[in-house]
Amino acid sequence: MAEKNIQLKDRLKDNTMLLALVAVVILFQILIVSSGRGSLLKPANVTNIISQNAYVLVLATGMLLCIISGGNIDLSVGSLVCLIGAISGKLIVTAGLNTGVAIILCLLFGIALGAWQAFWIAYIRISSFIVTLSGMLLFRGIANIILNGMTISPFPDSYMRVFASYLPGSGSSSNTIFTFSMILGVIACGIYLFNEIHSTNNKKRKGYEYEEGTAQIIKLIVTCLVILWFASLLARHKGLPVILIWLLIIITIYSYFTSKTVPGRHFYAMGGNAKATELSGVNTNHILFFAYVNMGFLSAIAALMCAARFNSVSPSAGTGYEMDAIAACFVGGAGVFGGSGTVLGTVIGALFIGVLNNGMSIMGVDANWQKAVKGLVLLLAVVFDVLSKKKASAK
Repeated sequence: MAEKNIQLKDRLKDNTMLLALVAVVILFQILIVSSGRGSLLKPANVTNIISQNAYVLVLATGMLLCIISGGNIDLSVGSLVCLIGAISGKLIVTAGLNTGVAIILCLLFGIALGAWQAFWIAYIRISSFIVTLSGMLLFRGIANIILNGMTISPFPDSYMRVFASYLPGSGSSSNTIFTFSMILGVIACGIYLFNEIHSTNNKKRKGYEYEEGTAQIIKLIVTCLVILWFASLLARHKGLPVILIWLLIIITIYSYFTSKTVPGRHFYAMGGNAKATELSGVNTNHILFFAYVNMGFLSAIAALMCAARFNSVSPSAGTGYEMDAIAACFVGGAGVFGGSGTVLGTVIGALFIGVLNNGMSIMGVDANWQKAVKGLVLLLAVVFDVLSKKKASAK
């Protein structure tokens, strides 16, 4: 019995932020409905939360690799989003360049600018704080020079379809949209069940610990019901947002990379003990270089998403985005000094902050109080991480 209690306690500890996210959603739903301000879980608002926080999820995924490699951060991502957005506006709107070619060029610009910073951090070993602070000023300045203080809009339909459209299409009937969305929900449940069963069988074969019996069945059923419920919400609005597909692709790729590949595990090893990792034959310079090149690449994707969401690019774009990304990582459980954190945890952290923002906005909470609440949440998340590590090391 004691062993079962310990396992339950560990399971609850591992899912602390997920439980906190559920609690915040329920709390705001009750407060918003009781105040007569609508509903947090209104289908249109759920879609809005996805589109509002897409850039945070993308940037936080890249920021996670920087953090787990040794507590490094990138302060330039907001300015880089602005710069790549400015470039996309000039190429697509002003010059009328083909959308596909322009997107590829923007991604290449992001990679090149990420490599510029990565070189100084990884090989010259200048502090990431100094290099990215310099990049924050440099990229914002160049963006303002390109835009000349002006806003560029609107983007063509060919571009908007890539990042801001819905499936099966705006011209589809409500029945078609509902059927399409629910079929995708069923497919998602099937993929989830297959992965979980496959993972459990692998753990059995290798002699690892795994969930079994009633606990696993309840987990599978609840997760599938949540997926189907979420699909029904999308079905009652406009259907599946294309931006959600992009997010799922990015989250899946980086979750697999960090948890299932040797290079991905090198990031954690470096964050745990950089010297020991280097002595074991791992090139830590290459790890740092990849982290910041990747950050530039994902910043470019986030810039393209933001340009589509606002249907414009402006000199103020990307302001404060770096803080949102860093906060999402730490709230999601990333270690302050590196070596720990997951992509899924970061996603939960980003959603937690997104729901907090959206819920407080609907409730009419003053913007200054919203900032104060987010700051307090970030501090509590870091305190929880530090105290947990101290408690673990004391055992």
